[in-house]
Amino acid sequence: MTTSKGLWRSLRLAALALIGAAALGAMTPELALAQEMSLAVEAAAPEPVAVDAIAAEEAVEAAAPTSPIVDKGDTAWMLISTVLVLAMIIPGLALFYGGLVRAKNMVSILSQVFVVTAIGMVLWLLVGYSLAFTDGGGLNRFVGGLSKAFLAGVDTTTLVETFSVGISIPELVFVAFQMTFACVTAVLVLGGVAERVKFSTVIIFAILWPIVVYYPMAHMVWWWGGPLMASDPAQADALAAGAGLIWSLGALDFAGGTVVHINSGVAALVGAVILGARSGYRREPMPPHNLTLTVIGAGLLWVGWIGFNAGSNLESNAYAALALINSFVAPAAAALSWTLTEWATKGKP
Repeated sequence: MTTSKGLWRSLRLAALALIGAAALGAMTPELALAQEMSLAVEAAAPEPVAVDAIAAEEAVEAAAPTSPIVDKGDTAWMLISTVLVLAMIIPGLALFYGGLVRAKNMVSILSQVFVVTAIGMVLWLLVGYSLAFTDGGGLNRFVGGLSKAFLAGVDTTTLVETFSVGISIPELVFVAFQMTFACVTAVLVLGGVAERVKFSTVIIFAILWPIVVYYPMAHMVWWWGGPLMASDPAQADALAAGAGLIWSLGALDFAGGTVVHINSGVAALVGAVILGARSGYRREPMPPHNLTLTVIGAGLLWVGWIGFNAGSNLESNAYAALALINSFVAPAAAALSWTLTEWATKGKP
């Protein structure tokens, strides 16, 4: 009996030993696989020095300047704006002034507007753009140089910065847009000397006045280093030193308030004072001969001013929309205020 119990105990121990050995054998491959995976992960993990090197390289790439973006929408809007400004000159101003003068001077004022515009376009391409929008060296505070006379170096590949860093438009578009500004400024002066100046004198004025007055004024107000340079605080002194005189003094002319309107207004006033009153003024009636033409011209001026103001943003975005709504509401408010003033002072609108 004792022998039998000892035999059963030995068999149980042997069975347990076999079961334990089998379990250990089954676990061994899993343990080995886990160990191999752990070693592989450790081997694949980059060292801290390598991570730092990659991060530094990415930082350099992010800081490096990228190619300027030329958006087709911006370019299209500037092309449209340029055409709108031309429409406010011919036929806009031509009809506006033509309806206000006497019938005998209608052809004269139409011819003056047309010829002054033509001279302004040709002169702008010859020297105007260069004198307004290039570095003038020792005279840079007051006027540009001749490095882009005859549009030297300007082609379909050259770009001009807008007011946003990294955004540009084709330089030829900018040249054409600013050309219409130069033309309309000279034409505006004709309203102050209408019916009092010879055609030959108008031609001389159209050549000399832009060179002596308009181009330097445009350079002093609008010539600056651009948004990329302005975005770097370290370039603040260089930005001010390289800009036109009036810009460096803090003047911000978004759409020609100084360069176009004040400039032409002063010139027209000086011309009117020098020439004096019209022959027969206050001795014979001089009513406008066709107010219908004047209203049509005024309407075209209003339409053209949309391109003038909203186009000056140089981009098709929310700021162009802001200029657009201002160009609608401000003239409307002016028309209402004038109507109410006449109604109150004269008893009828």
